[in-house]
Amino acid sequence: MPVAPGAGAGRGGTTVRPQSPTYAALDLGTNNCRLLVARPDRDGGFRVVDSFSRIVRLGEGLAHSGRLSSEAISRAVAALKICRDKMEARGVTRARLIATEACRQAENGSDFLEQVFDEAGLRLEIIDRATEARLAAAGCASLADPAAGGVILFDIGGGSSEVVWLERKGGGGANLTMRAWVSLPVGVVTLAERYGGERVTTEVFESMVAEVERMLESFPERETLSASLSDIHLLGTSGTVTTIAGVHLGLPRYERRLVDGQWMASTDVTRVVESLKEMSYDQRCQNPCIGPDRADLVLAGCAVLEAIRRTFPVARLRVADRGLREGILVEMMRADGVWRRRGPRRRGKRS
Repeated sequence: MPVAPGAGAGRGGTTVRPQSPTYAALDLGTNNCRLLVARPDRDGGFRVVDSFSRIVRLGEGLAHSGRLSSEAISRAVAALKICRDKMEARGVTRARLIATEACRQAENGSDFLEQVFDEAGLRLEIIDRATEARLAAAGCASLADPAAGGVILFDIGGGSSEVVWLERKGGGGANLTMRAWVSLPVGVVTLAERYGGERVTTEVFESMVAEVERMLESFPERETLSASLSDIHLLGTSGTVTTIAGVHLGLPRYERRLVDGQWMASTDVTRVVESLKEMSYDQRCQNPCIGPDRADLVLAGCAVLEAIRRTFPVARLRVADRGLREGILVEMMRADGVWRRRGPRRRGKRS
């Protein structure tokens, strides 16, 4: 069990009744630390009972030094202690706590995980890129249009970006399978540090797009996928696409319930990206859906998105404010058979 010490989630060995399992999924990325605590419901899904998200920029400076800095480690450990306390308070019985690209790349990634265990009592695991792509697909696939032949799922992270072709099998419904995928060793933090994130000219933006386009040339079965685009839509999960959706909707403050599942036409995405490119850094800071924490990263994310759109031009994008954590929860609950044990209720959608 990845939460330690103790038999339960807490340092005192807190447990809950077996008939009321509580699950936790934690994703420590290059930019964010995110936690979801949930309990399975009777309709094949789950109910979120607690959550946490904080920008920690764990990968800040990593591209130049090859190491996690002491300042970034301090920020991450402080956030992880909050996550630990939330899991203890909710009586988490089963958890999976993952770390991604920053810890994969850093020379001191393993040392950092030991420090987290010593100071926060949490045992994190560094997952590989294939696992990251699979979990993202598991967390977002329910938003795919059931009438489409497939989706191109992408997750623009801080240090890496995953692009997955999910193909529909068996004549529709929920039968999506991973046909091909690629993990690009670039994300919003790495691009922004390399090209600059505060003042981004058209030339700088196009240079970022071109770099990512070159990486996408290695996408497996690219020609086969390109021939099928008329029956496919994009499905995006990341701060980049949720920000774009929030700006598109003109939200006075970000609201997940309005963004998650939002459909956008390609022309709308283009309009929003162009408006973001025209904003000054201060204007991006003041936008309620961006804010000062993301103002220097959002255009790097837009460049990754633009490269994906140019490589695979499709008419529609669906926005997901969900991803790895939801995928972790779904996989744990399925493995435990929690929905099968809950009696002959009607079959419902899985989160």
